[in-house]
Amino acid sequence: MQVSQQDTIVAISTPAGEGAIGLLRVSGEGAIAVADRVFRGKGKPSEFPSHLQRVGEIVEADQLIDQVMLSVHRAPASYTGEDLVEISCHGGTLVTARVLEACLHAGARSARPGEFSERAFLNGKMDLTQAEAVMDLIRARSDLALRSANEQLEGRLGAEVRAIRTQLIQILAHVEAAIDFPDEGIAPDEGSRLRARLDSVQQKMRDLLATAEQGRILREGVRAVIYGPTNAGKSSLLNRLLGYDRAIVSEIPGTTRDTIEEVINLRGIPIRLLDTAGLRDSEDDLEREGMARTEKSLATADLLLHLLDRNAPKPARFNEGPADRIELVLLNKSDLPEHPDWQDYAALRISCLEQDGVRGLDEAILARISQHQLSPENALAINTRHRDCLRRALDSCDLADETMKAGLAPEYMAVDLRAALRAVGEITGVENVEEILDSLFAQFCIGK
Repeated sequence: MQVSQQDTIVAISTPAGEGAIGLLRVSGEGAIAVADRVFRGKGKPSEFPSHLQRVGEIVEADQLIDQVMLSVHRAPASYTGEDLVEISCHGGTLVTARVLEACLHAGARSARPGEFSERAFLNGKMDLTQAEAVMDLIRARSDLALRSANEQLEGRLGAEVRAIRTQLIQILAHVEAAIDFPDEGIAPDEGSRLRARLDSVQQKMRDLLATAEQGRILREGVRAVIYGPTNAGKSSLLNRLLGYDRAIVSEIPGTTRDTIEEVINLRGIPIRLLDTAGLRDSEDDLEREGMARTEKSLATADLLLHLLDRNAPKPARFNEGPADRIELVLLNKSDLPEHPDWQDYAALRISCLEQDGVRGLDEAILARISQHQLSPENALAINTRHRDCLRRALDSCDLADETMKAGLAPEYMAVDLRAALRAVGEITGVENVEEILDSLFAQFCIGK
């Protein structure tokens, strides 16, 4: 189906399933005309004041579908910057689908994922960093992640990027003036002023790049892998940390054959817990595949929770763990006698069986995370796309700096600065918009 930005679009904006209220949005030049065709009440939506809800009915072919509240948001004072109609109906699966069908029959088409936010961007209501913040806001799993998304939605990150871009434009203008007006004595390598300005831009880029890991943790969480020998209590630990039975617990060795992942919120920090298959020698193909997946999980973990049975002797390969990884050793089954192998061994002793058996574990995890700078301290944090753009921009600025120091012709420096300017512009959507819109907004839910 050919789609156009001139189309009138409609979508259900509330999650699938039953609820008290279902919300539908209609946006585009013909949105109010669509509302006129499907709404019956005291007056037509085209006559309603903007941003005021009116009660009425949605009908199709004179057949009543539902009683609703309808509001008209006239351009440009709307989320998309276009004429926008919001219909609040009862939140049943069938009734919202019928209201949607009525709007489709009245001349709208189904919106693509993220198309409302995409139109908001194209109509200048937000830049790309703010559009991405909409999705971060929906997916936030901690208070800090929520605050980060809100600050980005308010434009804080966009303002930082625009400040960098403005400085780059000023530097490039100086260099290009030296190229265009050589008789005026404007030299791109004059004194320390120009170099200081370029150093300032580079430092701002480095400061933003330093928040990339913080951004990953805010959006994805700290990846904590629970691993160890079979029957050490890994699944029991996962259930205890979650507060409910998520994984099957059995005395039979090798019960867990695949990785199980869940998220907990620990003092505002999202922790992605992965329960893994126990490590041992086995001839069972399924169990060996599970252990292979455990090894893969260990390679990508931020924090390793090495769980062992304090009632059993030390495993033969206990000291062969990844020495370069952040690890917290836990000795489980503290309600049972301790094997002599563990005497005086520095580890946190817990019991997944007892109600308060994991007391102190939260503090130990937080301390280890904080010790290795995995705890986000600042709400301003870039994502992977921003990081890639900034890296390219910084590389280009480094080349421009080397060119200036080498005393080469200003044309070479201008090429590098233009490349940096393009890369920075991609962050907010000033440059190369067509190349990134489809991939970015395809990640959104329909109706947003």
